[in-house]
Amino acid sequence: MRIAIGSDHAGLEMKRELLSLLQEMGHEQVDYGTDTPQSVDYPDFGERVARAVASGEVDRGILICGTGIGMSIVANKIQGVRAALCNELFSARMSRLHNDANVLVLGGRVIGKDLAKEIVRTWMTTPFEGGRHFNRLKKITLIEEKR
Repeated sequence: MRIAIGSDHAGLEMKRELLSLLQEMGHEQVDYGTDTPQSVDYPDFGERVARAVASGEVDRGILICGTGIGMSIVANKIQGVRAALCNELFSARMSRLHNDANVLVLGGRVIGKDLAKEIVRTWMTTPFEGGRHFNRLKKITLIEEKR
């Protein structure tokens, strides 16, 4: 898969760890920044990754900021993006299984790098269950179209 990844300064170190993990897992990574520990504005990076996912340029995206909250808000403003903030394994699994989340958001100041790696592994390997969940995703799409 082709995976877009982006972070602000608070998620930079975790992003670097996850780039290595994605490479080990055999995925192509597209790094949308930041590459500096200097303070930056998370919406810039969240929007870039979310638009890449929504356009189909990449298959999925991963975003990291201090808490993950800001990046989640930004990413979910883009039509076609289903971003899920997951700071533990159960949510990561369910976000894929039931919600077909196409962007994973992590809190770089909330969880450690080892847990983050396990969350990414779980999220990347869990398929969408489909079935009754297709109708729910259709309803989300209808809500987006009303904007």
